[in-house]
This record gives sequence, C-alpha cells and structure tokens, in this order.
Amino acid sequence: MKTYSHILFDLDHTLWDFEKNSEETIYTLYDQFELARHGKFNCDSFYRKYKFVNTRLWDLYNKGKINQQELRESRFSKTLTGLGLAPHEVPAGISEAYIALCPTKTAVFPYTYDVLEYLQPKYGLHILTNGFKEVQHVKMGASKLQGYFKEVVTSECCGYKKPDRRMFEHLLQRIGVAPEHCLMIGDNYECDIEGARDAGIDQVYFNPEQAKTRRRPKPTYEISCLSKLKEIL
Repeated sequence: MKTYSHILFDLDHTLWDFEKNSEETIYTLYDQFELARHGKFNCDSFYRKYKFVNTRLWDLYNKGKINQQELRESRFSKTLTGLGLAPHEVPAGISEAYIALCPTKTAVFPYTYDVLEYLQPKYGLHILTNGFKEVQHVKMGASKLQGYFKEVVTSECCGYKKPDRRMFEHLLQRIGVAPEHCLMIGDNYECDIEGARDAGIDQVYFNPEQAKTRRRPKPTYEISCLSKLKEIL
C-alpha cells in the first residue's frame, strides 16, 4: 500500500454535513420570515426547491459561470419565485439570515471526529474547499474541526477553484510536499477526484449514497463511510 504523509479533505458534504445543516436552517427561516402566510408552499417544499436551486447554482459557480455575489443573490429569489411568490414578495434579508445562521450549525458525518483523531498524529491534515472563506472558518470553529487541520485553503484565498489543478498545487507549495505523498478525500467527483488526479494526487471518493457513476478512470479508492479510511491509512 502506498505511503502518504499529508491528507487533504474537502469540507462541505465530506466532513461538515451540508445537507443536514442547510435543512435545519431552511426550516428556521421558513418560520422566521413567516413564509406560511403566503399559503403557496410548506416547509418541506421550500427545502426541496432550495436544495435543487442551490445545487445547480453551485455547479455554475464551480465552473466559473457565475460569481459569489450572483450565487448568493439569486438562490433565494429563484427558489421563492419558483414556488409561486412574486419578486416583491421575496423577503428582504433572507439570504443574509441564511449566511449568518447556517455556518453555526454543527452536524458532521458519522465517524468524522473518530477518524480525525486517528489520522492527526500520523499525517498532516489540510482542508481544500471551494466554499467561501468567511463562512468556512465559522463552520470549522462551531463544529470543532479547526484544531485538526494545519492549512485551510479556500478558492478565494488562492484565486483558483477545484477542479483547477492550480488550487491543489497552491496547497502543495504551501506545505512543501510532492503530490505523490498526498491523498485527497472528497465527495465531488469532478472537483475533488478529477482535480486531484490532474494534479498527480491519489484520491478517495467519498460516496455515502453509493451513487453509481460511469466516469472513468476510477478513483484510487472509494468509500461510503469515513470509518473506512482506517483501512486505507
């Protein structure tokens, strides 16, 4: 088995449970902004629509087709107008309220802390994320992840987004390590797996839903639970 000295983690959807934390936030906002008074959708519909819109906007952001401001400004307007509200009925401040609340949520994937406790004495651990700098550090602090990692690199701070190999190379340069001594762990096949491969880094595809993919070549490793990292490392 190959020997690694540094482990690179994606944050959202890999360690920090974005879906669970986002769902809790959306349910809070539904009540806070009294969206039920419109009588056009319930809380579950609000969350499902938001998830659909947000996922597609993040895909556009990762591909460089929209910027951070466009993502933030449009996800709630698109969600709520898609559910039948007129543009003037979209509550002012709902996007800001989401950004303020969601990063303070603390749900992480099963075995996150157990695996990090196991890995930290043996490897240099680092975060490589396309998430926005101002909220990623809040997430890591609130969920007590910050102390496990030596470097936290966001796309904003280095000027590149995964899957651009230059983002991976930026981190490698900061830690002074060759790519063959690193392993990237992430849930996004294109951003995390293909990006790491292009940079010469082995990959662990975190696939908790065990979704089928026909993409080739296969990742170096694939797991459905973080506990399986102990069998690799």
